[in-house]
Amino acid sequence: MFTRLNLGRKNTGAPEFLVVGLGNPEKRYTLTRHNSGFLCVDELAERHGFKINKLKFKAVCADTVISGHRVIVMKPQTYMNNSGEAVREAAAFYKIPPEKIIIIFDDISLDVGLLRIKRKGSDGGHNGIKSIISQLGSSDFPRIKLGVGKKPHPDYDLADWVLSEFKKEEAQPLKQAIDSACEAVVLLLDGEIDEAMNRYNS
Repeated sequence: MFTRLNLGRKNTGAPEFLVVGLGNPEKRYTLTRHNSGFLCVDELAERHGFKINKLKFKAVCADTVISGHRVIVMKPQTYMNNSGEAVREAAAFYKIPPEKIIIIFDDISLDVGLLRIKRKGSDGGHNGIKSIISQLGSSDFPRIKLGVGKKPHPDYDLADWVLSEFKKEEAQPLKQAIDSACEAVVLLLDGEIDEAMNRYNS
């Protein structure tokens, strides 16, 4: 069903948007909390029938059409703390302004299964977002935050927590949040960010 949505909707103009999932590239990080952004754009690709497999801009990318919009979908391969390098290179090449760069990433302040969409904001202590703000020179980009849960106790090392894998009982709520985030991406591409926030914000 979702693959067919793209058929017949060719868009030969310049890319309008970047959709960027954040994460770390090695296989050992695949199912970790910090890789929620990667997991989300992988599901987006599955739904809309494209592959994220072209190496460009220090990222693996897809050049595709979603809801009639030509979109570059990216998974930076720089490791989380340098995510902004890939985003800046792609944004500069395609002349895409910050307000059309959608970033999807993990948020420890939200429980697994919840998400929050924002029009812009600070880095909130997230090193990937900090890098993007620094490289773009702007924080005016929309973002979709996927909840990965708080640390089990205050003394738990933050890096160890975000690099830990989701538990079995978290799989279903995570899937639901990723499904909602994929639907929210389409709304954001269509300029319906208020509708996306009203519908999905926790």
